[in-house]
Amino acid sequence: MPQNPGRPVAEPPERTVAATTVVTPRGDLDLRTAPVLSRRLDRLTDRAFPDLVLDLRAVPFIDCSGLGVLCRARNRVLARGGRLRLVTDRPSFLRVLHHTRLTGVFELHSRLPAELDEAVPAARASR
Repeated sequence: MPQNPGRPVAEPPERTVAATTVVTPRGDLDLRTAPVLSRRLDRLTDRAFPDLVLDLRAVPFIDCSGLGVLCRARNRVLARGGRLRLVTDRPSFLRVLHHTRLTGVFELHSRLPAELDEAVPAARASR
């Protein structure tokens, strides 16, 4: 049950590094929030060769509508010759993927690749 059912759902932050777009949803990915993410991902996957990373580490819960959004994004990316990576370190999310037989469908990472991690340039600059 959503905590604030009347509150509008904010679009997830995104940033682009080189040709890769990193989208960072926060909060539950469920029936209420999935349409907002779906619209964003549709815009990001409407061109040839999209390179998309979804950083899901701040998503504590995902339901079937959220999984549907991820599958739709994957299908759109692959149809356009692109790449989709999911970043998650949550065992609960990995269990959901396992039980729905989607584990091998997505390219999964436990952290952002170094070239996309905002903390890396800051750490180098402080040395």
